[in-house]
Amino acid sequence: MNTPEWLKPGIYGALIGAVVVGVGGFSWGGWMTGGSADKLANAMARDEVIAAMVPVCLDKARTDPDRIEQLATIRAASTFKRRDAIMAAGWATIPGADSPNRDLAQACIEGLQLDAS
Repeated sequence: MNTPEWLKPGIYGALIGAVVVGVGGFSWGGWMTGGSADKLANAMARDEVIAAMVPVCLDKARTDPDRIEQLATIRAASTFKRRDAIMAAGWATIPGADSPNRDLAQACIEGLQLDAS
């Protein structure tokens, strides 16, 4: 099939325009692939679950019979070991989980510093 000579600039313009729109959309337009959207959604969901579980961690800390000793251990630990101390105390274990959650332990530390006695 022979294409008329006047049609070629239109086809080239459409192809270049499609490339420009695609690059611009993904670079500056906020478009993302399905995989990137899944990663973002999973990260947001994890953060929301951790935020929702902080009151449970703080409640475990308040009702623990060994609260005073545990808090003393946590305060005595260096800054980067406090998360491990909270996990060892069992306060950062989400109900129904077998092991403590590191992100919850970190969030719980921030809450305990506000309400520690």
